[in-house]
Formats: sequence, structure tokens, C-alpha cells
Amino acid sequence: MRATFEHVVPTPAMSWKLWVRSEPRFSSHWHFHPEFELTLITRGTGTRVVGDSVQDYGPGDLTLLGPDLPHSYASAPPAPERDGPGGHQVHEAVVVQFRRDFLGPDLFDRPEFAPVGALLERASRGLHFPRPTDPVGSPAPTDSPEELLGLPPAERTLGLLRLLVHLADRDDNRPLAGARYSPSLNRAAGQRIDAMMRLLHASYARPIALEEVAEAAHMAPTSASRFFRRTTGTTITGYLNGLRVQAACHLLAETDRRIADIAADCGYGNLANFNRRFREVRGMAPREYRARLREG
Repeated sequence: MRATFEHVVPTPAMSWKLWVRSEPRFSSHWHFHPEFELTLITRGTGTRVVGDSVQDYGPGDLTLLGPDLPHSYASAPPAPERDGPGGHQVHEAVVVQFRRDFLGPDLFDRPEFAPVGALLERASRGLHFPRPTDPVGSPAPTDSPEELLGLPPAERTLGLLRLLVHLADRDDNRPLAGARYSPSLNRAAGQRIDAMMRLLHASYARPIALEEVAEAAHMAPTSASRFFRRTTGTTITGYLNGLRVQAACHLLAETDRRIADIAADCGYGNLANFNRRFREVRGMAPREYRARLREG
């Protein structure tokens, strides 16, 4: 995947970065950087793209991404009944960014930290850690980057090390990008794919012609179509359909609106086509998806 380079500046008085990303809406920004990135979503829902993986995210979503792995987060549209005119919704994440050698060139190669070193190697494809559901209580302090906030620099760094040790002990993580995925980090091409993805994320609810997507990247339509598939592993139509179905899932879960209305608001002028495309992505009909959510 070709993406734009992002320069990461460490937090003052620290050799790594800890920050809270809080915005009215996360806009799609297809990028990469040489740092590992640990991200905990604390508020909001949307679409997480890591390499060739496109999945939903929500509160409690925890991922560890390896260096130079292209990724983006794009917020889901707000539910009209909850965030209509005059309303607003905050999207928030706690983000940790660090280089492998932030505590020395060979720390994670030493025997006592070998499990962490192995964890970092596996993160080259991105790792997702499911939110703990143990009824005993909330996650332990070492389970969440949130616990690092408010600590002085030295304690933050020790806390990050404990967090990595804890994550290395968990056996419930799963890779995100496919085993054969190999990023192509051409910065000029990254600007083109970034412009195309921004357009798709901003305009998925209306008809989008190939010519419009191509124009965003300053390319001919045929070339743009080939370029998008070559760099993302999917077609423009396939990616757009994924965005629309994800938005529909949000509305099905958060509102009582008619399925036909939801289909129209997510870019589908034909209900039968919406049902067919939804089933392709989710493996079930929209009505069944809503029913299962309410049963749970």
C-alpha cells in the first residue's frame, strides 16, 4: 500500500510519544511512520484500515501496529436521532508511538524481554487485542494505555514497558494485514491514494463516478482504477461498498430507522442491491444483523 509519510515528534522530556487524539471526527488519512503505534479507541466508532485489512472499530479497540505499516482511522457518520442539528459527538483515542530502540538498541533482544521482542515482530502485520470481557471488573492497569496518562515521564516509560510485557503474555491477539501483504511506500503515489480515499470517505453516501475519483488523484479513469487496485488490493467499488455497509451497520445498531431509509442514506438507491451488498460483506441480511444486535 502506498501512503504518505508522517513525522512523529516525541512528547517533551520523553523518548517516545503519548497523546490523546480527540476530534469531532477522525478523517481518513492513509499514512505510515517508522514508529510502532499502540492505539486504544476510547470514544466513537468507524472504520480501521491496516494494510489490506478493512474492519470496524469501537470503544475498547486496541491495536499494535509495526513500523512502516500503512493505516488510517475514519469515523462513522453520527446517528441523526442522537447527533442531529445542534448535536455533536467526540471521537477519542489514546495513542502511543515509539521506536524499537527507544530504550536502547538491544533491550528487546535480551532473554527476559524476548516475548516482547517476538510481539514486536508479529506487529509487522498489525495486531488486534479484543477488549477483556471478564465480569470480575475492568482491565488491570497494565491492560490499557490510558493508565499512562498523568504520570511523570519516568513512570510513564516504566508503565509502557509493563504494558508491552503484559500484551506479550496475552494469547488472544490476531493479525490484521494478510500474510502476503507487502506495502509499497512511494510518497508521491501516497498522496494520490490518500486523495482518493479522502473523497470516498467524505462522499460515500452519494453516487460517485470513477471520473470523480480519478480527478481527485489527477489521473485518467482507467489508470486510477488500476492504480487503486494495485495499491490497496481491492477495487474502488469494493472499497466504497465496504464503507457504505459499515455506515449502514452503525445506523442499524444506533437507530430504529427503516432499512430502506438507511440504504438510501448510505448510497444505495435500490433496496435489493443494498441487501445483496450487505450480505456480501456481513454474511447476513441487514434485518438479521439488527436482530442479532438486539438479542445480545
